[in-house]
Amino acid sequence: MTLTIGRISYLNTVPFFHHLDLAGMPARIVDGVPAELNASLAAGRIDLSPSSSFEYARSWRDYRLLPGLSISSRGAVCSVLLFSRQPLEAVAGSEIVLTGESATSVNLLQVLLREFCGAGEVVFRVAGDATEGVVAAGGSALLIGDRALHLAGSLPAGTQVYDLGELWYRFTGLPFVFALWIVRERAFAEWPEAIREFRRRLDRSMARAFAALDDVAAAVAPQTSLSAAELVRYWRDSMSYELTDDHLAGLRRFFSLCCKYGLLDEEPQLRFTD
Repeated sequence: MTLTIGRISYLNTVPFFHHLDLAGMPARIVDGVPAELNASLAAGRIDLSPSSSFEYARSWRDYRLLPGLSISSRGAVCSVLLFSRQPLEAVAGSEIVLTGESATSVNLLQVLLREFCGAGEVVFRVAGDATEGVVAAGGSALLIGDRALHLAGSLPAGTQVYDLGELWYRFTGLPFVFALWIVRERAFAEWPEAIREFRRRLDRSMARAFAALDDVAAAVAPQTSLSAAELVRYWRDSMSYELTDDHLAGLRRFFSLCCKYGLLDEEPQLRFTD
């Protein structure tokens, strides 16, 4: 038995994985953007992964969750951003371009525009690698992860930036849970102790990273467009890796609104490994 573990190839997962020691544990790591890992979870190609909260909601009967962990924000997240030259209320009347990397963020944007900005149905188009060019040409686009962080540091003239985490918090007063640690039900049924051992190693990795974030940032910064100080602020101030009662309330509110607007067929139960 070898566990296959997904790893989102964004900076926000570095605290989970930087010190993760799999020595002596039969496991392998597969990298991908959220949409790729969602598809791999659904198809059974990976056993567990930090993946889109919307993916959990879409197929919750096939999954469990590691308790107490998430990729969330309590306010501005800095890496899930809508770029536009228009006021927010006018954005929904035009086409919004996507990278195709996310499930949760695009549905969050729909909910924000329709529930809180009075917008009708939102028109999206996937542009992949051309998304930044759309922004430069004056169009509206949603970017996530490292690409959002990079573009926010070199904005085209006249472009406004709307942080979806900040908007959610402004309208609801709750954290927003972008990703959860999702475990396939079949994997947990077959290898519960292996998954518990992985969780113990994950907890140690997180504790070690947050005990010396400056050192982690110094090691990672040369491979990014951010300075070590910016990375520390991002991990410590923008990101939240907990899954508290407030986080769960925000998660349930999001799922409820997704059902209201036909993005989900039903509200999922939250099923944990322990």
